[in-house]
Amino acid sequence: MSADPVDTETAHSARIYDYILGGKDHYPADREAGDAMAREWPALPVHMRANRDFMNRAVCYLAEEAGIRQFLDVGSGIPTSPNIHEIAQSVAPGARVVYVDNDPLVLALSQGRLSGTAQGRTAYVEADMREPAAVLDSPAFRETLDLGEPVALAVIAIVHFMLDEHDAVGIVRRLLEPLPAGSYLAMSIGTAEFAPDEVGRVAREYAARGMPMRLRTRSEAEEFFTGLDLVEPGIVQVHKWRPDGTGTEAIRDEDIAMYGAVARKPG
Repeated sequence: MSADPVDTETAHSARIYDYILGGKDHYPADREAGDAMAREWPALPVHMRANRDFMNRAVCYLAEEAGIRQFLDVGSGIPTSPNIHEIAQSVAPGARVVYVDNDPLVLALSQGRLSGTAQGRTAYVEADMREPAAVLDSPAFRETLDLGEPVALAVIAIVHFMLDEHDAVGIVRRLLEPLPAGSYLAMSIGTAEFAPDEVGRVAREYAARGMPMRLRTRSEAEEFFTGLDLVEPGIVQVHKWRPDGTGTEAIRDEDIAMYGAVARKPG
């Protein structure tokens, strides 16, 4: 367990996300940051909710249609309900989920909220995804997931905080490497292509608080899926990925700054 204290004076991306989504795990610095960002781009709450809904639909697809029973959620953030294990285990009670994050608050909250079904299993790895070996070599990862069976790797709304020197594409590939054929990658990837001015201002607000962003074009998003078989409809804005009739159809394209896709590892 980390001995690092929770820094409540500095805004944190996971807590800003929680605040915008209407959660309760945030502090004044996070609320100030979220309000400032929403002033720059009033669609920010719509965008963040659409990203969360994409994750939920992707997990439903993976559990219901693809038959996946193991999930690795890297950069999991604050465990807002419903989380991946709740969705997957509602379909398959025996599903197993490993969450990975490196924030002390996420660790503290996860200990009380990530209990799953009696048949399934959940675990939490405290690690930085920029060090894939720390994830893949962790006892919790090795003891929870069976690498003889497919695993779904979820990388949701995190790579826009990884700059060019971090090599986000290489990191995702290293995380995928030990996963067997038939595994999946589910990702959402920040972009400024649909509202460049507004999203650019939000990015500057993040950067001013020590959280620089690297927003990507469609062609740059495609690089994460090289060698994988994309599930229809491919790489699209998150609200357009298999909409389920719950309101995503009414969302304007310019109010979404995230690409989303699910792809299968062939072989």
